[in-house]
Amino acid sequence: MLFKRKRKLEDILLDTFVYSSLIFLIIVTLYPFLNTLAVSLNEGLDSIRGGIYLWPRKFTLDNYRIMLTRTSTFRAAGVSVARTVITTVFGTFFTAMLAYVISRKDFVLRKFVSMIYILTMYVNGGLIPTYFLYRNLGLTNNFWVYVLPGLVHAFNLIIIRTYIQDLPESLIESAKMDGAGEFTVFMRIILPLCKPVLATVAIFTAVFHWNAWFDVFLYNPSNPALSTLSYELQKILATAQSMTGSMEQAMARAAAGTNQITPRAIRATMTIIVTVPIAVIYPFLQKYFVHGLTLGGVKE
Repeated sequence: MLFKRKRKLEDILLDTFVYSSLIFLIIVTLYPFLNTLAVSLNEGLDSIRGGIYLWPRKFTLDNYRIMLTRTSTFRAAGVSVARTVITTVFGTFFTAMLAYVISRKDFVLRKFVSMIYILTMYVNGGLIPTYFLYRNLGLTNNFWVYVLPGLVHAFNLIIIRTYIQDLPESLIESAKMDGAGEFTVFMRIILPLCKPVLATVAIFTAVFHWNAWFDVFLYNPSNPALSTLSYELQKILATAQSMTGSMEQAMARAAAGTNQITPRAIRATMTIIVTVPIAVIYPFLQKYFVHGLTLGGVKE
């Protein structure tokens, strides 16, 4: 009985610690987002006064109305969606295809090909040589610079290859005995069984490309038609940063009716506009994502 009471006390203490830690992590994680959301929904001039935490003091949708009526925002959103969808679909498919090839024991170059891709995780060509290479290939000032260079990522390749290697070999042998070729085996056997790891890789790829802005700055800075939402946000953040400290001027312009939103409101509103679309994807792929993250955690 004494042992049981001690165990219960330990359980209570452990549960208290775990739940307290989780609540703390939830607060730390959600507060910046909720605070940014509150600022974006607050009147721009009033936001300069500060003191806004989780709820807007003077509620308004003017910040979103102004930002969403900008032509550049819609154009950048279209480019971001196209970039994210194309790279996620084609990148995941071709990475899985290559992973299946190098997972086959009868492919004599599997170790060499694997080593080449693994080396890219540790060594790259450098910023300037890479720029000149892309320019000579005609990829600068071109939408496909977002897609082609990162079509197969080494880290994702290793994850999918490891998952395929753990699949029963008898499934592939049975399909081949029925006359299936390698491509049929890949499409009809491997891909359906790889849903968890493919969903995980798809989320990694989608989040990376949705948030990417540095390649836009490097390769397509002077073409507004190829700008992305993240790059627009980056430009706004830089502009807002340079305007910080001009509160008196902002208040004067607002009082004169020439300034409807302030740098802080612009920054918060654009941050929410960029963040929400990619956050909406998570609930639909969560079960696959959790399964994918625990791959290899259990050995039979």
